[in-house]
Amino acid sequence: MRQIGVLAVLGAAALGCSGGPVAAVEAAHATLWQRFVGPDGVIRDYQGDLPTPEECAQGRPNAIGWWSPIENGPMFTGLYLPAACERARRSDKPEDKEQARRLADGLMRCASVSDVPGMIARGMGSDGRCHYPLGSDDQTHPWFYGLHAYIRSGLPGEAERARIVAKMREVADVLESTGWQCPCDGAFKGQFRGAYKGHLFRDAVRYLHLLRVMADVTGDAAWLQRYRAALAEKPEKSDKTRAEICAIGYPRDREAIANIDGWQLWIYVGSQGALAQLAALEEDVSVLKLYRTGLMANATNALPSVSAYKQFDNADTQVFGNARWREAYAEWFPQKTQADAKRLSETGNKEVLGARKKYEARFMRNPLAAAALVALAGFREGYGEVACAIGHYDYSKLNMAELFFAECAYYALPAEAGGATGGRNRANGGDK
Repeated sequence: MRQIGVLAVLGAAALGCSGGPVAAVEAAHATLWQRFVGPDGVIRDYQGDLPTPEECAQGRPNAIGWWSPIENGPMFTGLYLPAACERARRSDKPEDKEQARRLADGLMRCASVSDVPGMIARGMGSDGRCHYPLGSDDQTHPWFYGLHAYIRSGLPGEAERARIVAKMREVADVLESTGWQCPCDGAFKGQFRGAYKGHLFRDAVRYLHLLRVMADVTGDAAWLQRYRAALAEKPEKSDKTRAEICAIGYPRDREAIANIDGWQLWIYVGSQGALAQLAALEEDVSVLKLYRTGLMANATNALPSVSAYKQFDNADTQVFGNARWREAYAEWFPQKTQADAKRLSETGNKEVLGARKKYEARFMRNPLAAAALVALAGFREGYGEVACAIGHYDYSKLNMAELFFAECAYYALPAEAGGATGGRNRANGGDK
């Protein structure tokens, strides 16, 4: 496998890093596939017992599926798949190509287990089909993001590509019919959780990306027309168009979403990746300039958050009790509303849970997510710090699957010295 560019390695050395990114990313990759990718090709949040059909139907630990091992299946799998495709492109190894195919197949499964069209299940439980009834915009957009990257990678054959595009069209048509709200099933059939037409940066970039992706994979001019119209629209409660909102980046969302820079950058990796894909597909120079401005705004704002990796002690022994989710969330009551489900999700036993999850979230998940935002923008000034963060962790000791953000960052860095880059960076206009 080709190593990352000399620029990043030299930058890391200048910063005095103790670990190198090349060996570290291989360790991260091995850990992810040994411990977190299920037989169904879907990434699980952590190692733990899967919920049973009865537990999914009853909503245990809660009907949203929060804190269960299958909480973020399509989100994590979709965010990771572009990195897996880039790894396969660089290595040209059959085993890397097969892993990318497994992930794509896992995403297809998430869209095929519900009796409600357009529902993307968070993941599957013990029987390989059961799932929680509440979907999410955070799960649905990465599903498109990952499959779009897979289709553009050249890895799927003609029949597989046709099957994936047909499913993407099916889901997108449903979302279009619901006003871009994400459907639920089971006891919450007819309800929605999350949408894409709001006024925040995350809303604007994801909505535009969904429309543009569908135009790209289907070749249908109607999707492109919707995309062009959406660019110029001002969402409700906004005095700016969606294109202008994209140029502001995630700082626009700070008032609405608390502690983005310290805790929540992980939910912006898909938005940054989507903005990079939009830039790769955009032919209008004025719009492309706005996209590149947003990419750099996100990168420069996220860069200071990367350094939090220095506060992570690989010898830390705090308890990760989340794997004992049945014991930690033993309280239960029937949930008739989504508010009930959220209230139930807040009943965890802190003594059982321990403090390790918050420790990893603050000093592993967020720094590596920040690193991904920097790398996806092609922000060269931050490459050294990104390489340092990737090389810092003993991945074999981590409990949370979000270690995959190390690969998201790594495979967005230049693949070779001299400014040559991987496919995504070339398209991103990362020339700073």
